[in-house]
Amino acid sequence: MPLGIYIAVPFCRSKCSFCNFAAGVFSRDLLQSFVDRVCDHIARTEETAASLGVAFEHEVDTIYLGGGTPTTLEPEQLSGLFSCVRNHFRVTDAAEITVECAPGTLSPEILETLVRNRVNRVSLGVQSFVDCEARAVGRLHDRETVLADIERLRGAGIHNINVDLIAGLPHQTVGSWSESLSIALNTAVPHISVYMLEVDGDSRLGREVIAGGTRYHAHHVPDDDLTADFYSTACEQLSKAGIAQYEISNFARPGFESKHNLKYWTRQPYLGFGLDAHSMLPVSRSSSHYVDPIAWRFSTSDDLPDFLKHERIQFESMAVGLRDALEEEFFLGLRLNRGIDLVQISEKVRLEIPSEFLEAVAGLRREGLLHTEANNVRLTPRGRLLSNEVFARFIGCHPQIPAHQLASC
Repeated sequence: MPLGIYIAVPFCRSKCSFCNFAAGVFSRDLLQSFVDRVCDHIARTEETAASLGVAFEHEVDTIYLGGGTPTTLEPEQLSGLFSCVRNHFRVTDAAEITVECAPGTLSPEILETLVRNRVNRVSLGVQSFVDCEARAVGRLHDRETVLADIERLRGAGIHNINVDLIAGLPHQTVGSWSESLSIALNTAVPHISVYMLEVDGDSRLGREVIAGGTRYHAHHVPDDDLTADFYSTACEQLSKAGIAQYEISNFARPGFESKHNLKYWTRQPYLGFGLDAHSMLPVSRSSSHYVDPIAWRFSTSDDLPDFLKHERIQFESMAVGLRDALEEEFFLGLRLNRGIDLVQISEKVRLEIPSEFLEAVAGLRREGLLHTEANNVRLTPRGRLLSNEVFARFIGCHPQIPAHQLASC
């Protein structure tokens, strides 16, 4: 099965107040050192795979540069990353190649670099088309910049464009949220991601909201119920416009679903390079007998100085056993609107669905959070709003795919 490749570029022009990723404003003097380290990491992939005993596939059909803001790199540095991938992997002709861009970073040189390296999908971190909301969380662009970037991308032949929006930003109202949605729809982009603001202690804004403070406009953050209403409104309006929801936070016109992120949700193999980058590869086996563990997940450091200082990339690794794989099939597969098929999961993992899982499904159905039909199980609209509660019924103390690798589509 072809791999997906994710490259985490941690550099930003400014760090948004809501951001809880391993990204930020670092010295530009570190850019080349970072690119060199990533390229060395890519070159040693076969060695890494052998050390973990995992299967190594050279064919790649999705590449995703996220972060951070990959377009803060110099054009030749971006090209260097793509060249390194192609030097060590076989990238299919029809590969989906995505780059995350902050509006305003698409200089003519960067845009030309994307086209030259066969980038065919761009994800714009818009968050809000209402300028005061964007400024309140530290975004450096305005509405006109976003609209101009979309037109320039199309002029360069890149039509597969995603726009990120966040429900629950400071100062957001029913009227301003409707305005953002309307402008997003008017752009006619084929993919829109809608995230509900995450309030936790890993971001400056989240800490301030939890503390009841006023910095970062925390006292103007809508409450949970209003944020949920914003999300529900987005689901309704996007659906009416023909942009169907296919995952909790993601909506697309037919044929424009994110192929790369679907690898995560369907547990296909992928490799991550860069800061705080995560990978999952199946265990290599020479016979048809099933083994336990069946895969390994491994990740790099989330601290940039630590990432750069070692002669070789340091990994944290975790074996994925049969039970782990089953849990992952539930909490990842249920993210998709199509849900999961219990028979298919059992055959894929080669493990009978435990009675406690079936009891959890029955309980969540009674609570109106899951819908079941024959062997299919999927979230209800209310279940998507309370998805973390649903997933918790199926997960032990088990790490999930990192948010930054799913945070933009």
